[in-house]
Amino acid sequence: MLNVEFTGAHVLGADALEPRPLAVAQGLITDVAQTTRVDLDGYMIVPGIVDVHGDGFERHLAPRRGAMKTMQEGLVAAEAELAANGITTAVLAQFISWEGGLRGYEFAEQVFGAIQQVSDTLVTDLRGQLRLETHLLDLYADLPQRMQDWGLSYVVFNDHLPHDRLAKGQVPKRMVGQALKAGRNPDDHLRMMQDLHAQSADVPGALDWLCKVLAARGIQMGSHDDTTAEGRALWRKRGVRVAEFPETLEAAEAAAAAGDHVVLGSPNVVRGGSHNGNVSALDLISMGIGGALASDYHYPSPRRAAFMLADSGVLPLAQAWHLVSAGPAAVLGLSDRGVIATGKRADLLVLDAQTRRVALTMSGGRVSYMSGEIAARFLR
Repeated sequence: MLNVEFTGAHVLGADALEPRPLAVAQGLITDVAQTTRVDLDGYMIVPGIVDVHGDGFERHLAPRRGAMKTMQEGLVAAEAELAANGITTAVLAQFISWEGGLRGYEFAEQVFGAIQQVSDTLVTDLRGQLRLETHLLDLYADLPQRMQDWGLSYVVFNDHLPHDRLAKGQVPKRMVGQALKAGRNPDDHLRMMQDLHAQSADVPGALDWLCKVLAARGIQMGSHDDTTAEGRALWRKRGVRVAEFPETLEAAEAAAAAGDHVVLGSPNVVRGGSHNGNVSALDLISMGIGGALASDYHYPSPRRAAFMLADSGVLPLAQAWHLVSAGPAAVLGLSDRGVIATGKRADLLVLDAQTRRVALTMSGGRVSYMSGEIAARFLR
């Protein structure tokens, strides 16, 4: 850990950037001056990004099907990308889905095991999130214990079965390619999807039981891609208080009105809208809906989204940055990070004031990324 005082930079406070020194000691932000000083004139210091949901790590763990045999090395590479994009706490969202392959049970077990094995050797705070397809009822009985074994405290529920086409007896779109990607015979893959769809009536009751058990264990729970107020109310009744990426204004408003955490996708903000026609995250933020932005599938997007919101006048910079730092930290129940304040974790991001490129990333007082110019200033 570095014991250092940064001078010359503009530091993001509760309301705005302020020209003032910032000291770090023993992994925490401190008000005690430090003997080692580094001049950061021309830079700004903001809280480290807390990424509450991202699956961009997949490209590092399995760049080609079957090519990655040592997942620990893949996580090291993923952490380098996270750090280079200013992310100091990262929730790695891993599927367990009927889709199989990279979203299958066996692959997920390897991912969660690798996170446990390597996380203590890395600087970035890496955490796993289980994304569970709701119709995999055969997994429910063992799931609470498996989550404990995997060191997980966060689960998000999905339902990506193409129910409309299955109900009509139609072959789902892209089914053959999906089956081959998972290493399955297409006929077997279709039969499995039909069987899962056929047990839809059993899912609500099974979810009631599972959520009750998980809640008793203190597991954080979220729902993914909500579309209706009624659906969100049902999740809330089960104790599922995080609404990830609601697809409609109705669902987003219902979640916000009830005090649920609403997580939006930062790529949605950067693009100016959803890539698949869902409600615009930018519109929701303009309406005051959404307390956290997640990387979703693109790690550079949280930083870019915050500055886009500030530059366009949608939010002041301090409020925009809150959506990628303190807001996500609150979703995860992490009160020790997300803001620059005395006694908080030294999770800091140093940005070039002109280009806004990441110059240094620090997690818990340890450097996870440093550019050449900043390194030269440290050496001075």
